[in-house]
Amino acid sequence: IRYSIPEEMSVGSFVGNILTDLGIEPKRLISGKARVFTADSSEYIGLDKENGHLIVKNKIDREELCGEMSACSVSFDVILENPMELYRVTVDIQDINDNSPVFPKSRIEKEISELAVLGARFPLESAIDPDVGVNTLQKYTLQPTDHFKLNVQNRDDGSKNVEMVLHSPLDREKKKHHNLILTAFDGGKPQRSATVQINIIVLDVNDNPPVFSQSSYKTSVVENAPKSTIVTKVSATDADESSHGIQYYFEHATSMVKTLFFIDADSGELKVIGDIDYEKHKQFKIKVEAKDHGGLTDSSEIIIDVIDVNDNTPKITVMSFSSAVSEDAAPGTVIAMINIQDLDSGDNSKITCSIDMNSPFKIISSLTNYYNLVTDSDLDREQTAEYNITITAVDGGNPPLSSKEILNLKISDVNDHAPQFEQESYNAFIAENNPPSTTILTVKAVDMDWGQNAKVSYFLIGGDLNGAPLASYISINSESGVIYAEKAFDYEQLKSFKMQVKAQDGGSPPLSSNVTVNIAIQDQNDNAPQVLYPVQTGASVVAEIVPRAADVGYLVTKVVAVDVDSGQNAWLSYKLQKATDRALFEVGLQNGEVRTVRQVTDKDAVKQKLTVVVEDNGQPSRSAVVSINVAVADSFPEVL
Repeated sequence: IRYSIPEEMSVGSFVGNILTDLGIEPKRLISGKARVFTADSSEYIGLDKENGHLIVKNKIDREELCGEMSACSVSFDVILENPMELYRVTVDIQDINDNSPVFPKSRIEKEISELAVLGARFPLESAIDPDVGVNTLQKYTLQPTDHFKLNVQNRDDGSKNVEMVLHSPLDREKKKHHNLILTAFDGGKPQRSATVQINIIVLDVNDNPPVFSQSSYKTSVVENAPKSTIVTKVSATDADESSHGIQYYFEHATSMVKTLFFIDADSGELKVIGDIDYEKHKQFKIKVEAKDHGGLTDSSEIIIDVIDVNDNTPKITVMSFSSAVSEDAAPGTVIAMINIQDLDSGDNSKITCSIDMNSPFKIISSLTNYYNLVTDSDLDREQTAEYNITITAVDGGNPPLSSKEILNLKISDVNDHAPQFEQESYNAFIAENNPPSTTILTVKAVDMDWGQNAKVSYFLIGGDLNGAPLASYISINSESGVIYAEKAFDYEQLKSFKMQVKAQDGGSPPLSSNVTVNIAIQDQNDNAPQVLYPVQTGASVVAEIVPRAADVGYLVTKVVAVDVDSGQNAWLSYKLQKATDRALFEVGLQNGEVRTVRQVTDKDAVKQKLTVVVEDNGQPSRSAVVSINVAVADSFPEVL
């Protein structure tokens, strides 16, 4: 007999009634000791001998019992004794939808190249449903279907072959990951399903070049920046997966750029490796290249503005300079033209030009960076013959830098000064009887001018002296100013005189000045005294009469003498040189008076003779002698 029951019936569930189905008396089951025999000793079905019911003895799992076999049954024998009877009972186990489809993995990872061709197939692991028949796996669905569609093929064994088919191109740069849901459905009621997440990783292919973050990078760097200073950093991204492998290079860089900058191939940092000078390069434009491992490249440009630092002092260039200027130059006369350049920029190149204070010069600006040094007031070479003019140029940097240039300017002379004698007038003395060419004195005049303008020559201003030309008495050395006596002077003829001396410079036209020279002739003792009285004649002898009654001090006579010399040379003294009776007479030393010194007596001789010496005071002295005859008598006849 054959029965059919669904799997998973609970223990004790009714399978069938063998009494009715086999036509066996109820007593026979007891008397025949009916029992169930199975060859594998597994009893899924039991027999209730009292009523002949076959019941589920152990819960039956079709999938456990029969696996994938669609037909599943349990066979056993019912054995009776007395007499022995054997009945074969087959119980078909009907599948129920008690199992959901199950995927081997909860997540499926697939790596697919972005260059995979359309129609490429990618097999998937099938879901497993232990149920059979309609309850087993019936269909699959795939969501979403933007790039992939599902292809399910039935195998000969009834299983299904599941695969994805690429129907739309992949682009990793647009989407790196695709998440799909594969769902497996069975045919049971209620329907059971299972899902698995498919994570598709799109494998990169080097189909994208690197792309710089900026088409150009604008930055700045201070000149004289220390080496290793980072100027900027360039960066490029690659939509491909290997963007971390981008390297950076200079593109067609000049040797100058390579000596000043270095780009780190890995980081893209641009660093200073040389000395940057704003005055040489105010801006750099450097082409850079980013290259990925596949050799694809992109280019960009780095524009570097060099920031000026006040590292240049102003440069003073004297374009034209008159090393000498005439002292009569009018104010505003250009002395020098100067160009001042500062290679810096902005305020660092703004120049302030100045010169020393308290000088007769000034600086005026003519054009940009051009200056004129001009006279600001009258010049006087005699006051200042030379100037050291310091020109100072200061830039506008912070701190400022400066430079100096010293111009040595000489003031050329103009004949604007006449010679000036050292004295307002000159007084000189010369002894008479001088030999010819005797130096009388030297006159000196000074001319404050210079060179030929200061060369002084001396001249006598012509005139007469004692009726003769002055030049016959006096001469002058035109160069030295020494005045000479041309012949001997005679004090007794010329005691003094004045003359004019002219000092004249060598300028053109010449300038001159005059001075008065007073010359006094000094007397020499060259004349002996001359006796005027008593007159000395060679004829008869004249006698002075002294009465016998003359008292003491009686004036006998007076010797009168003169000396044409002067001064002490003309101071005369009188002495009694000889006398008949020296005790009777005396001579006044200063006045030449001859007087008696005692009373005349009868004993005194009538005839007395005196010799008087007249002597001057010169050195050596000169003298004259006079003889005086004296008659001591009371009357003329007595004298005779």
